[in-house]
Formats: sequence, C-alpha cells, structure tokens
Amino acid sequence: MGDVLVLLGFGADGWGWALVSGAGLTLAVALAAMAIGTVLGAGLTAAQASRWRWLARSAAIYGLILRGVPELLVVLLLYFGAPGLLAGIAGLFGLPAPGSPPAFLTGSLAIGLVSAAYQAEVFRGGLLAMPRGQVEAAIAAGMGPFTRFRRVIAPQVLHRVLPPLGNIWQFNLKDSALVSITGLAELMRVSLVAAGSTRRPFLFFAAAMVLYLVLTSASSVLLRRLERRGTRWAGGR
Repeated sequence: MGDVLVLLGFGADGWGWALVSGAGLTLAVALAAMAIGTVLGAGLTAAQASRWRWLARSAAIYGLILRGVPELLVVLLLYFGAPGLLAGIAGLFGLPAPGSPPAFLTGSLAIGLVSAAYQAEVFRGGLLAMPRGQVEAAIAAGMGPFTRFRRVIAPQVLHRVLPPLGNIWQFNLKDSALVSITGLAELMRVSLVAAGSTRRPFLFFAAAMVLYLVLTSASSVLLRRLERRGTRWAGGR
C-alpha cells in the first residue's frame, strides 16, 4: 500500500502531478474540440438549410463521411497524413515543407471535425422542432433578424439542443484519449508512460479511470444545471 501512495503521490517519485496535468490537458482538448464542433456544426446547419443545392448537398456529404468513419482514423489522417499532403502542395509552389502540426491542434481539430457532424444534426433537429408559427408571429410583430434570433429562435433551440449537446460533450471528453497516439501528454498518454515506466499498468490505468470519471461526473452536474437554466430561459416550454 505504501508504494501505491508513493507512485500516485506528488513527491519526487510520484506521478500525481503528471496525472493531474494530463487530466487538465484532456479537458483542454475536449473544450477546444467542442468549440470547433459548435462553430462548424452551426455553419453546416445553415448550409443544409441554404437555398443553394450544392451547398446543402456538400454539408450533407460532410456529415455522412465524418459520422461514418472512426475518430481514430481522422486523428491518424490529420497527424500523419496531412504533413505529407501539405509538403507536396508546398513543393508545387517551391515552398519549404511546413512540417508536422502541433499535436494539440491536430487532436482538437480531428475530434472537433467529427463532433461538428453530430452537432449539425442536433442543431438541425432543434430548428425543425421549433413551431414555425412563432417565427411567423415574430416577423408579423416587426422583429428584425437579430432580435428574432435572440428573443424567439435562440431560447427555443437552446432548450431543445442542450441535452444532446451534453452527450456530445461527454463523447468528446472520452474521445480525447485517442489523441494519445500523437504523443500529447494528456491523461491517457501519461498513464501509458507511467504504466510502462513502473510496470504497474493496473494501478495507473485504474487511476486514469478514476480521473476520467471525475471529469465526466463533474460535467454531468454542470450540464444538468445548464439544462435547468435553459428551461427557465425558454419559459419552461
């Protein structure tokens, strides 16, 4: 028991600080991926609702592809495949190869691109579920586009999309473990290194499991509070 406390402690021979730092980096990757997915997902939703057929079809094809391939494949493609592609493009213009992208950027972008495909469906479902008559009433009342979005559309859509967005956030948080293949020192990578260095895989994988549960459980509590606020904002509908 004593050696377990030493290995998981915050002393010179312990991995405590490394594990906590890895958990923080895991959270940062998930937050960055969620932000990328939200912005891109909202854009995809707008594209699917566009009158331009080619734009709507492009958004639909994007969602079909990114929802149909494993997240790990997207991470591998961006981290190991993108540098070669960029080097080839740079060579055509006589420019030096840009080199490998930062692991944090690659991992966040890969998870965010996949997240966007799912968030777009969530946003689209929220818009479709909103009664059309409320928008028509807002237009009849003389509300401009911004006022109409802020006072009518946003509260209704937010009320409906918060629960599924919470699920996507949890998936992003757990999918951040895939970024460990890039060498980024997030929680999974740190636990792998610690397990290999100490030859105590069960100990450090169990510790990583506990930290992931802490992150997901804390997220669940926060998301429930946000859902309650969203319900009040939408007038309880």
